[in-house]
Amino acid sequence: MMSYTVNVDVGGTFMDFFVTKDDQYVMTKVPTTRYDLKVGFMRGLEESAEKFGESLEDFLKNTDIIKYSTTIGTNALIERSGSKLGLITTSGFEDTIFIGRARQWADGLPQADVENVGRIDKPLPLIPRKHIVGIRERVDYKGRVLIPLDKDDVLEKVGYLVDNGVRGFVVSLLWSFMNPIHERQIREIIQEEYPEVYLGNMPVILSSQVSPKEGEYVRTMTAIVNAYIHVEFADQLSDLMSTLIDEGYKKPVLLVDNVGGCGKASRTIAITTHNSSPVAGLCGASYVGSQFGYPNIVYTDVGGTSFDIGVIAEGSIRFYDLYPAVNRWRTQLTMIKTASIGAGGGSIAWLNPLFGNRLEVGPKSAGSIPGPACYDLGGEEPTVTDADVVLGYINPDYYLGGKMILNKEKALEAIGKLGKQVGWDEVTTALMIKKVVDARMGQEIFKEVAFKGYEPSEFIIFACGGAGPTHCCGVADAADMRMCYIPATAPVFGAFGAATLDIVHKYERSQHLRLFDYATSTYFNEYDKFNSIVSELKELATEDITLEGFSEEQATFKLELEMRYGTQWRYTHIESPILFIQGEEDVKRICNHFTEEFKQLYGGEAAYPEAGIEVETFRLFVTLKLPRFMIGKYDLQDEGVLPEAIKEERECYWEALKGFSRTKIYEWDMLRPGNLIEGPAVIEAQATTVVVEHGWIFQMDEYRNGVLRKQTTKSK
Repeated sequence: MMSYTVNVDVGGTFMDFFVTKDDQYVMTKVPTTRYDLKVGFMRGLEESAEKFGESLEDFLKNTDIIKYSTTIGTNALIERSGSKLGLITTSGFEDTIFIGRARQWADGLPQADVENVGRIDKPLPLIPRKHIVGIRERVDYKGRVLIPLDKDDVLEKVGYLVDNGVRGFVVSLLWSFMNPIHERQIREIIQEEYPEVYLGNMPVILSSQVSPKEGEYVRTMTAIVNAYIHVEFADQLSDLMSTLIDEGYKKPVLLVDNVGGCGKASRTIAITTHNSSPVAGLCGASYVGSQFGYPNIVYTDVGGTSFDIGVIAEGSIRFYDLYPAVNRWRTQLTMIKTASIGAGGGSIAWLNPLFGNRLEVGPKSAGSIPGPACYDLGGEEPTVTDADVVLGYINPDYYLGGKMILNKEKALEAIGKLGKQVGWDEVTTALMIKKVVDARMGQEIFKEVAFKGYEPSEFIIFACGGAGPTHCCGVADAADMRMCYIPATAPVFGAFGAATLDIVHKYERSQHLRLFDYATSTYFNEYDKFNSIVSELKELATEDITLEGFSEEQATFKLELEMRYGTQWRYTHIESPILFIQGEEDVKRICNHFTEEFKQLYGGEAAYPEAGIEVETFRLFVTLKLPRFMIGKYDLQDEGVLPEAIKEERECYWEALKGFSRTKIYEWDMLRPGNLIEGPAVIEAQATTVVVEHGWIFQMDEYRNGVLRKQTTKSK
């Protein structure tokens, strides 16, 4: 008997499950239980098991892998429910995190808040000043010890922190990324003086372990954010895994990370799970695009709370965020770059009095509880989902495949209350909500693609998430794009994306090397210096994968470098064509590859190798391949749509027709590969609704995915 693979994606409103067995799969959506994620997780497993005709116990016994994309860490930051921490730093630098960066006040804020300069303030610190101590020690920029660590000084300062209620330590010393000896000694002193038997779970987080790169402030904040979410992260995962073991699951849980991979919980740093869901979806889109010949993709996921975007250009994921803001804090956590705005099915529509009662949608969301007004769970504010119900796109009796019955009267009441303030009826208000949210999402796509130097019309939209297929035509129009792709797994595409991921670990280290010296016009010749850094990172990688039960022969290694020209401040990351340097020709290969990548990103005129070429950060990835679910292929049918695929006709509002019109409603599962449907039309699936607007044509391809194309001329 073949085993199951379970992939779970936790969103702000729903938990998505994509479960495979052989060439079969099921999709499940359950409300996110923010008060205890384990409750929704187990409920989703039970429903998935039921769809396969199994009891939960038998299902879990026959499950080989569970991949989990979690928001535990993000929730801890939002709710400020993390550990009470103490920061140990070099004496004289206790105020570094309060001084911050010049624009620290803007980190992590939406643009609308950034523009409201008069009301902006710095975020409240995660560690108060009284819980920060300075230790007498000093390591210089070359890693040489100038002032040795004083053990008595460390014990005195740590004792002070413990007496003040600290239950976790962050150690971030100057230049520790060049030589971490003092950070490691402090950890040994704490563990020796305060063993676990006295203090329980008191983590000691070293900045040189979490982020061994230059940048004192961002390195320290990366370690602090990681430590802040560490305990709650570990506690919730431990609780979940205990429950899974009790129910019969004996295999490890793999956590999805934000560099496009996954790993065992025991080998995962908490902060690397931040934003893992959009990254998993983007990787899933890249996998599908490579299979079906779509090199330029804008991956979008419209959930209940947010609208996530990622860009795939020329067949690869090539954009990284090297200094992402996690909540309100700038870090140096290298992660695949995605963008997100507060625009989803649960986004609340409101009137902005500062702009003459202009209609706006989001970023505030109704979430899953109480949810949109039509959920009839106590929510009273109008949302995007309420607007879709009023316009006739969503069938109140078939939401989530009929698992949830919506109350249209509640939607009309909430929409009408908002519209009354500006003299609009319910339908006009609902239409304006749709237009505003579509425009916001479309503009965000246009900006993401155009600012990366590409033409949006050369890309296609992957419309994913529960609300993505409902709004994709309007979004594409706003982004000046003419094609949308709707995977059969679109409602749970983040979970599907997790199914395409391999085990990936990342190892980094900052080391400044000049590969080409502009003053002497000579190339770097200290090959051992370059190679020793790569070897050190490779040894760490090999040690980790060995502990996970793999061998070096099973692994693939990839080296990335952060590089720049001598006159520049910002770095550009490239994939190195080689792991180790053997001679000058290898150095030239790296330099030439960097110049070509730089030209592609910024134009040929911007390249300036004559200024010298430098490396600042080494980043090694190790990948271990996992089995992947293969998408089934079907024969295309020449016949038209089967009559039984038309469920009914109902009144839907179409702006192009300036009113409601009797519209055919199709059942996704009854459509056959090759079927063409001309808009306007609505196609209902178990967990999403496809709205085919006037001027668009839908076709189901041979993989049972939907392709929407904008018509250039009227079809005959």
